[in-house]
Amino acid sequence: MQMKGVIDRREFLKNLGIMGTGVLAATSPWLAAFASVDESRRERVRLGLIGPGSRGRFLLSFLAENPKCEVVAFADIYQPSLDEALKMVPTAKTYTDYRQLLEDKSIDAVVIATPLNTHYRIAMDAMDAGKQVYCEKAMAYTMEEARAMYLHHLETGCIFFTGQQRLFDPRYIKVMEMVGDGVFGKIAAINAFWYRNNDWRREVPSPELERQINWRLYRDSSRGLMTELACHQLQVGTWALGKLPKRVMGTGAITFWNDGREVYDNLHCIYEFESGEQMTYASVISNKFYGLEEQIQGNLGTVEPERGKFYFEDYGAAPAPAFVQMLMDWENKVWGANTFAGSSWDPEVARVNPGEYILGKAPESDGTSLLTEAFVEAVCTGKQPPRIAEEGYYATQMCLLGHKAIETGQTLEFPDDMKTDYAPYGTTKPQ
Repeated sequence: MQMKGVIDRREFLKNLGIMGTGVLAATSPWLAAFASVDESRRERVRLGLIGPGSRGRFLLSFLAENPKCEVVAFADIYQPSLDEALKMVPTAKTYTDYRQLLEDKSIDAVVIATPLNTHYRIAMDAMDAGKQVYCEKAMAYTMEEARAMYLHHLETGCIFFTGQQRLFDPRYIKVMEMVGDGVFGKIAAINAFWYRNNDWRREVPSPELERQINWRLYRDSSRGLMTELACHQLQVGTWALGKLPKRVMGTGAITFWNDGREVYDNLHCIYEFESGEQMTYASVISNKFYGLEEQIQGNLGTVEPERGKFYFEDYGAAPAPAFVQMLMDWENKVWGANTFAGSSWDPEVARVNPGEYILGKAPESDGTSLLTEAFVEAVCTGKQPPRIAEEGYYATQMCLLGHKAIETGQTLEFPDDMKTDYAPYGTTKPQ
């Protein structure tokens, strides 16, 4: 039985023509994870979940429904999280030390959904234990940790996925095909933002658990909005442009939630590319009016993947918005119709343009179900899908570099020693 919100893989691939060739195969080659789906139908992955908190249990909701996956163990230092996970998979073993889970040689793969500052050690230990690894984004707490994790993936040959679900979101996959086909012309700018209006806190049953439960709010365990939110959206920008930014500058502050937190509640970054394109990133958590989006802007049109819509520049002449027309009428009554250069109240505003849906209808879900399914398929076949580890790696490095630019107040170049061999972005690892 298919869960609500789960994308039907076969129908999805059929609709997008994934199994064919061309631009789509070039922009999203990691979809090759599904190429052996029929051959692996008798395989079954034994999986352990390390960190069954809210995000971990969200992933579990898909993994537990996958007929090729048997969730056999949970590990967490917080007993209530283990208790909630057992409600979903009562037969699973539980551990308070993840290393005991890794000692179970019958476990093929692990999903890591723990606080950011713990990813590195757990992932490295998991690969040393011969486990295939799915690690939630961002990969690591520091750029050096992220590089060591990626290199260890290469050295051990272990499958490595990160939680960049947009890589498997139908809207984004189709958008990148359209961008690659030149539908929107030359892409000159990408404006990404994620706005919320809440304190980002979780209820704490006892004061001594504050830093354990609200780890996202403290510097020793979190990089705040950059690693928790920007990591998703910056990857969209490099995916669309097909290259890495050259430098980044940024600023951040705590301006509203003065409640003892140590990470910023608002921030802004500008990423500059070698040939002049700009990618901006903003996040504010005291106003949610604009929500979240990545606005990919070309000279022929704009696409907003989160909304699932695109807009062409030559939509056609449209009447002035009502408020502009009202002000023009008011000016004409007061000053007469013979103004020198038209109404001073007539700015260059966005005209009425309903746009078109990328996939013919409003979005229904993101790509998490397909991402987890691809991970299971990769473990079944023993094949690392092309480029997926690299996309996750560079997404992490970009958000960590942006965080460092905010902290130092400096314009920072993307460091050469953090680059790796990745032809799509034209980067090579240091010799």
